[in-house]
Amino acid sequence: METDLKSLFGDIDIYLFDQLLKGRITKDMRILDAGCGSGRNLVYLLRNGYSVMAVDRSEAAIEDVQRLGAACSSNWSEQQARVETVERLSFKDHSFDFIISSAVLHFADNEAHFDQMWDELWRVLAPGGKLFARLASSIGMESSMQPLGNGQYLLPDGSRRYLVNEARLQGLAERTGGLLFEPLKTVIVAGKRCMTTLCVQKPAQPQLTQL
Repeated sequence: METDLKSLFGDIDIYLFDQLLKGRITKDMRILDAGCGSGRNLVYLLRNGYSVMAVDRSEAAIEDVQRLGAACSSNWSEQQARVETVERLSFKDHSFDFIISSAVLHFADNEAHFDQMWDELWRVLAPGGKLFARLASSIGMESSMQPLGNGQYLLPDGSRRYLVNEARLQGLAERTGGLLFEPLKTVIVAGKRCMTTLCVQKPAQPQLTQL
């Protein structure tokens, strides 16, 4: 019988799928999908016994994830999905080995809000852990983005997003001591918007401050 890939993988982000293929997400990891939506990236993980937590600010989205979890995993617990914002996570420091942030950070209101979300994700990431982020950027389409103030831009597709550029992402990793474990990858979608993949690893040991 031909394998039903849709039921096996759902609508998983192709770049997250790439991380699975490379062995970067393993069953011994504690995984957080931060801004999970309706769970598009959770199907394979749930069906195959990965340790997963999911949060989203939308109650409707978490209700969808609760149904998805119950359908995909016999060990599903309602405690695995919570209504929370990324900038105010309830988890303890260093709780997760791999964090997924797919199409979330570009909904920041401004630079301070973006930094707050990033810092909170970094706080709950364990030493040696990896953060996978997909977010809108201006990379490769700088002249096509209309600035609206506070880091917000009007995109050619008519949407409004908080956008980063390459220097901002590099500076973000440097500020938090993160190391890119993949080069930045940006896809320009039909000349309408850009999506960048940022993969950052937290140092296994705290970095010493130079005196």
